[in-house]
Amino acid sequence: MSTRTYFDPLHKGITLNTNEPEEALVMELIDSVPFQRLRRIRQLGPASLTFHGAESSRFTHSLGVFEISRRALKRLLLLEPELNSFKCLLYVSALLHDLGHGPLSHTSEGIFGVKHEHWTAKLIKEHPSLKNPLESFKKGSSEQIANLINGSYSENRAIKALVSSQLDCDRLDYLLRDSHSTGTRYGLLDLDRILSALTIAPDGDLAIQPKGLLSVEHYLVTRNLMYKSVYNHRLNEVSNWMLEQIFRIARTIQPGQLWADQYMAKWLWEPDKIDLETFLSNDDILTGYHLFRWKDSKNKMLAELCRRYLNRDLYKAIEIDHLSNENQLTALAIARKISKNIGLDPEISCGIRKQKLHGYHPYKGGLRVWDGKNLQALEQVSYLVKSLIQPTNSTLLIYEKGIHAKLQKQMQISCNK
Repeated sequence: MSTRTYFDPLHKGITLNTNEPEEALVMELIDSVPFQRLRRIRQLGPASLTFHGAESSRFTHSLGVFEISRRALKRLLLLEPELNSFKCLLYVSALLHDLGHGPLSHTSEGIFGVKHEHWTAKLIKEHPSLKNPLESFKKGSSEQIANLINGSYSENRAIKALVSSQLDCDRLDYLLRDSHSTGTRYGLLDLDRILSALTIAPDGDLAIQPKGLLSVEHYLVTRNLMYKSVYNHRLNEVSNWMLEQIFRIARTIQPGQLWADQYMAKWLWEPDKIDLETFLSNDDILTGYHLFRWKDSKNKMLAELCRRYLNRDLYKAIEIDHLSNENQLTALAIARKISKNIGLDPEISCGIRKQKLHGYHPYKGGLRVWDGKNLQALEQVSYLVKSLIQPTNSTLLIYEKGIHAKLQKQMQISCNK
């Protein structure tokens, strides 16, 4: 017997034991090249430019999701011992669910169009250090785990809900972890009470006991606040927008006229030729080094944006959601005109960024309350949750801070006409 312990800032000691076959498998998967790469992928992308403590990695988060899944299953086994046969499926899916994230996590979806669920499934089914031990453990498990992560698995509804639902292990960990790393207090939730309230509904899906209603309400409000205060923070949106402009410009430059190593070259100009090695070679370090090199590019627009991003000389942004669509476009036109008049390129110094926040979606893994007699949708028994269903919109006008005073003045005149 051998054990290994990861000391986690949230879950304390996460101990794995080789006497448990599923945990021995988890240890082997943690040591794989694709999983170790997650050490070099920031959980919150460029959010450290806003919250300086936001340096935690997808590696740390993935271990936390595994630990919560282990605790959740332990609770559910008291109610339905048959779930023990799904232990490997749950543990591995929880551990590997974020394997396919590109550099800077969700930011790469906007930059490169990377769908992390697609690459996660591809890595699990094709990378030897993942597929071989999974198939040795149980034939067909790599396909089954990939299907669970990408949403096409349907064999056991409770296991599927623990991996992907409105109350899955992923969400429970990232709210706690991101709150901890950013220094905000909005993400604190009562994990112990939530897990103790989990139960199995008559249809085999996950449900909540009435005693857990308050803790789940708190969790959903917490998630809403974290999106508003951290994930969609104004400066975080600006940072993401600037990165998107950097790579948009880089793609317009011909290969040979912009330095890029063999891996980034494919990400930029031949995305259809990205294989497993090319995908795994791109992480926060490689992307960051390219930004460092490009700040000295002959392309002045690219060099300026890279310099500003690296030195945290970020653009400014104001909320314009209160304006009509017509006036929003008017505001952008004003910002671009002012920018052009002072010698700035309006295409890279001004923009509009829209976001829609769904506080709770009852039709996407919606939660239910089961008291042993009645099964009800969560929003039917909680006015608070019902109030979170209506999505909220956010529209930011992004611009060079040097034009702020002129912009405010001209916007006030034009938008009030």
